[in-house]
Amino acid sequence: MAADPFDSALDLLRRLNPKHTSEHLNAIISLAPDLTEDLLSSVDQPLTVKRCRQTGRDYLLCDYNRDGDSYRSPWSNQFDPPLDEGGVGGVGPGGSEGAGEGAIPNERVRKMEIKANEAFDIYRELYYEGGVSSVYLWNLDDGFAGVVLVKKCALACFPLLSFVVLAFTTYTVNPVPSLMDINMLTNPISFLLAATPGTGTEGVWDSIHVFEAIERGRTTHYKLTSTVILSLSTNVEATVGDMDLSGNMTRQVEQDLPVENDDSHIANVGRLVEDMELKMRNLLQDVYFGKAKDVVGDLRSVGSLSDGAKERETQRELIGSMKR
Repeated sequence: MAADPFDSALDLLRRLNPKHTSEHLNAIISLAPDLTEDLLSSVDQPLTVKRCRQTGRDYLLCDYNRDGDSYRSPWSNQFDPPLDEGGVGGVGPGGSEGAGEGAIPNERVRKMEIKANEAFDIYRELYYEGGVSSVYLWNLDDGFAGVVLVKKCALACFPLLSFVVLAFTTYTVNPVPSLMDINMLTNPISFLLAATPGTGTEGVWDSIHVFEAIERGRTTHYKLTSTVILSLSTNVEATVGDMDLSGNMTRQVEQDLPVENDDSHIANVGRLVEDMELKMRNLLQDVYFGKAKDVVGDLRSVGSLSDGAKERETQRELIGSMKR
């Protein structure tokens, strides 16, 4: 039985460097044009940045704010380049749901989108100390859905070295999340995206949080799917030489939360995204980077082998003298 081309394409992309997903995706699409829409809607790519012509603010591009070659800005709610026609909230004449295809959220969802962008702009600054964030929402028949995007390129330091614990607890008319507690990480990831200018070091963090909110009276069922795409590379001959460490991670969570008004949705989504990012950061630190560090440490010695042998011999002699 012949393998399904779509499954084969996904299987191939899982085995290639996530840093170059866009190039690999374009190559596969050129070979199998019939898979274009399915692949673009299924494969998470590194985020790209564009500037809104109306407001002068940066926003992130993804498949959820795309219509052909045009992208909708969350700040102005306009497509660039402009479209001839646009639907409302993804529910067009044919009744199709979802983002893209000229979809503009209805008035209620658009108000939530504006507040969500303002809230996550503060979240991004507190956690990432820079970068770009965007939030896009669209209508569903029994609720709404959306995506929260954050992109951070390497600077002299990165929020994983020191980031605050932000609680989206009391989100009222003022779209500013309350800051409950500020804590420094006791065990910072000193090597993660800590790029030094002029050394050929590059690091990029992309987080993509897709969620849907199904409203059920006083409670709402949230389903969140989060993906982190991380790329670290360096070319420092004096120390580690050439290194390229890239990967992606996807996690999912579902939860029922109480809702009083539309502002409650922003608080709920904020807490879900915050908790998920914290868990994924800890996984990256403790599991993935911890294992990589152990493997590299076993394979490579910074000092000379003779010095290491002398140290081990000295340790054995010291232990032997203590046992006597």
